[in-house]
Amino acid sequence: MKKTILLPLITAPFLSLQAEQPDKQPNIILFMVDDMGWQDTSLPFWTERTHFNKVYETPNMERLANRGTMFTQAYATSVSSPSRCSLMTGSNAARHRVTNWTLFKDTSTDRKSDVLEFPEWNVNGICQVPNIPRTYQATTLPQLLKNNGYHTIHCGKAHFGAIDTPGESPHHFGFEVNIAGHAAGGLASYLGEQNFGNRNDGRTNPPNAVPGLEKYWGEDIFVTEALTLEAMKSLDKAQKYNQPFFLYMSHYAIHVPVDKDMRFYQKYIEKGLSTKEAGYASLIEGMDKSLGDLMDYLDNNNLTDNTIIIFMADNGGLSSEAGWRDTPLHCHNYPLNSGKGSAYEGGIREPMIVSWPGTTSPASKCNQPLIIEDFFPAILEMAGITHYQTIQPIDGRSFVPLITQQGDPSKNRALIWNFPNLWGNDGPGIGPTCSIRKGDWKLIYYYETGKKELFNVRNDIGETTNLASKEPKLVQQLSKELGKQLRSMDAQRPKFKTTGRAASWPDEV
Repeated sequence: MKKTILLPLITAPFLSLQAEQPDKQPNIILFMVDDMGWQDTSLPFWTERTHFNKVYETPNMERLANRGTMFTQAYATSVSSPSRCSLMTGSNAARHRVTNWTLFKDTSTDRKSDVLEFPEWNVNGICQVPNIPRTYQATTLPQLLKNNGYHTIHCGKAHFGAIDTPGESPHHFGFEVNIAGHAAGGLASYLGEQNFGNRNDGRTNPPNAVPGLEKYWGEDIFVTEALTLEAMKSLDKAQKYNQPFFLYMSHYAIHVPVDKDMRFYQKYIEKGLSTKEAGYASLIEGMDKSLGDLMDYLDNNNLTDNTIIIFMADNGGLSSEAGWRDTPLHCHNYPLNSGKGSAYEGGIREPMIVSWPGTTSPASKCNQPLIIEDFFPAILEMAGITHYQTIQPIDGRSFVPLITQQGDPSKNRALIWNFPNLWGNDGPGIGPTCSIRKGDWKLIYYYETGKKELFNVRNDIGETTNLASKEPKLVQQLSKELGKQLRSMDAQRPKFKTTGRAASWPDEV
């Protein structure tokens, strides 16, 4: 396969060059889960099975892993919108500046700070047209796929841009079909009996009411199941076209609220879980059933051999520190530290599986690190689209060589995160931070205090021992590289309210 060529193009946002494509391009399903922790599965992504792997039941994740490759060090960002915008654009969050979650136009979602003033980040998300304030204009992944012959389907959560901006609709990014995707990142209700949060009394719907599923209102059905049924109907239609399909199956599960999926709830009560923990486990298994239903659909329609399935999550799972879990399991991301919103591994490390018939080795593992923006060039390479133009720089690197074992794009590479914001809950590693992972080492820098933490993630996956004082040269090296990369991407940083001065870059402390 030819090396991907990326050429920024300023004047034609949706132009792409026709690639030398294989005779039969593969179908691609990207199965994205919301707020799923690395341990929210019966499939162990660590070197050993944990308590959580024994509690949760995800047989279809196991089934998918038996067909393909598990990635044990796959990273996203610590909250939803930055990950999804990086996925769609191939740009790091430091560059596209959608660094916290989006919802209302021109409105920041940062929690207030007595000390810091947060930057004017891109609260309106990404968009496909110029001159929209506080957005990032980009040529998106589905647009390039569509331009190169794919039928593109969006199903479920979008969360690309704010209400009343072009980014609120998946249609604007090259998706020909949009099922239930809009500006909100969460959902008002999983329950068909509650109309998925929609009102039918003439009052205004809450912004997180799930749109477009009216046929299921009042029914005894979970939104995860409704989305799966609609996705399969869209695939029925796709089969009538003489073109490959790209299905972005983007579940609202397992985001709060913790509504009970009664198909699975009772078994977890019988396992001794609390009502809320059993409800959470039922969300996980309902999501896994959706994966299995789609795999069965492919098998029954003779599509399996020419369909790539990629499983991923958008940020770490909510931890007990976030204050919503009445959990006997103590810290549900163990062995990782903290959870959603945190710079620690619990906030950014995700379960990832790739099944590519004829290419992935069955039941294999890849322990090399990668990050969410890598999906952009990787999926295009999988589709045989090797020459294309974008208006934005591409920070991601294709992980296809890790699958084919023809190279290691992670070698000597540094992964970086920038979160100059304050998320909604407290917990370890939550706060305005930037961080870098290179080799086995990870450095976290706190903008407010100037504190630095250094961890050997390979030896200390729980990030329990800060080695910064013992490795000053390494701290200096990583700080220098992190600061350099952030400045090269024109990244943002907060200011101190008392002085109006910007917080120092990590290499200035």
